[in-house]
Amino acid sequence: MSPEERAAIKEKLRSEIERTRHDIAQLEELTRPVAPDNAIGRLSRMEALNSKSVNEAALNAALAKLPKLENALARIDQPEFGYCVRCKSPIPVARLMFMPESGLCVNCARR
Repeated sequence: MSPEERAAIKEKLRSEIERTRHDIAQLEELTRPVAPDNAIGRLSRMEALNSKSVNEAALNAALAKLPKLENALARIDQPEFGYCVRCKSPIPVARLMFMPESGLCVNCARR
């Protein structure tokens, strides 16, 4: 991996961390309890509860992703960064730009 590619991935990681933190803050607001007598606009209470459930799933995914991103940023300057932790083959730069927290190549991730 070239120094330019590593710098691009580092910037992508920083950007993803900031975006994920922002998403977490928004989702925490959206997953607050729905009052029994409070419908949101034209939504019924049941629709509001369903929406809350979807937002809770997104919040859980974001909360799981954030430490992976932070870990990848902490490891980016190490020589083994960019290599699959399972098979030790290089992870394509395109995959790291798409999923910078990934520690697995595509073949190992499929297993």
